Order: sequence, then structure tokens, then C-alpha cells
Amino acid sequence: MDVSIEAGWKEKLKGEFEKPYFIELVSFVKEEYANHVVYPPGKNIFTAFDHCTFENLKVVIIGQDPYHGPGQANGLCFSVATGMKMPPSLVNIFKERRNDLGLEIPVDGNLSRWAKQGVLLLNATLTVRAHAPASHQKKGWEDFTDEVIRTVSKEKESVVFILWGAFAQKKEELIDSSKHHILKSAHPSPFSANRGFFGCAHFSRTNKYLREKNLSEINW
Repeated sequence: MDVSIEAGWKEKLKGEFEKPYFIELVSFVKEEYANHVVYPPGKNIFTAFDHCTFENLKVVIIGQDPYHGPGQANGLCFSVATGMKMPPSLVNIFKERRNDLGLEIPVDGNLSRWAKQGVLLLNATLTVRAHAPASHQKKGWEDFTDEVIRTVSKEKESVVFILWGAFAQKKEELIDSSKHHILKSAHPSPFSANRGFFGCAHFSRTNKYLREKNLSEINW
């Protein structure tokens, strides 16, 4: 089966695309796009991989579901399409970035500028039906994205994994902590940001680790 995804990722994940669960997943997703409004736009399903090549990858941030409102989701976790109002979690991410690095909150919530520097902005589920959060969970996407995390852990070295919230932290078991750096905090959601997300300094801590490994820092 042909999946349109960046060549380096395609090579690393080619075995997944032939597995029965993935073939069933593709069939399900195609049917959903044909019969319902689904986000992100089909061409953006694998944007996280296309912007952050396997070779260039230095940081992984794990989200859960794409945004399910009109025009928001652009294939990158926590990110919104250019021109869209920023959701509360993204606003809090930028508040922590301001507190950590002294950078003003931007007007644009499109995080493709991070992805192109080597930050994989990975949602566990890559599609969602409009106005129906979690509607595409447990259809196969999690099997695929768990394998992505395992592959990065196995094939790369000195990657920073940023795990915000309980859901993302469950993925820690997929990561070899002896060769990678894991940062954990509360989720940036308004419901939990005050319980340890604010003050986590993950942006500066990521760059400190990258410097120590003689890797180029992320311009957050």
C-alpha cells in the first residue's frame, strides 16, 4: 500500500503499512473522509512527518487528538493553522515559553516552524471527526504512532521526549531512557497547567541537553 509520507519515515515504517491493522485503518479513514467532515484535511494527515524528517529529528512532543473544530487542525499536535485563534492549551504553551525564554507570545499558532527544525509534533491519533473528540481513537492510529515512538527510540540517539500530561506519560514505557532524555510535566490545559506545567522550563531544558550532546538548539 502506498502511503504519502516523507521518504526517511517511509523506509523506517514500511513494515507497518502492510500490517492488517493499518490496512483496516486506511479503509476506515477513507470511509470517514467520504461520509463525514474529518480533520485535519487529508493532505495534512502526515504533516508532522513531512515537516520533521527522520534524519533531522531531535525532539518529540506527544499530543492526543487533532483539534476537532473547523480549520484548526493542521497535522501537528497543539498547533493550529495560520490565522486561527489559539486554543487555551497552546496559549499556555506560549506563556510558559515566555516565562522560560523571555519570548513574547506570537500572533500565529502554527508550529510548523518548530517541526522544520526537528521537532516531531506527534498526536497519538492522526484524524478526528468534526466536533467529535476521540471519535477516531482505538481504530489503529495508536498502534501506528506507538511504533513511531519505538522506532525513534531504537533507531535514534539523544532525542528529547517531552511528555505533557498523563496520556503522554503513558508512552514513556516505549522509550529507552538510557539513550534519550525524557521531560515530564502536567498538561498545558487550563485545567492542569497550574499543577506543574507552568515553571517546567522544558524549552530551555531541551536546548541545554541538545547543547550537551553537540546538537543544534531549537529556536523556539
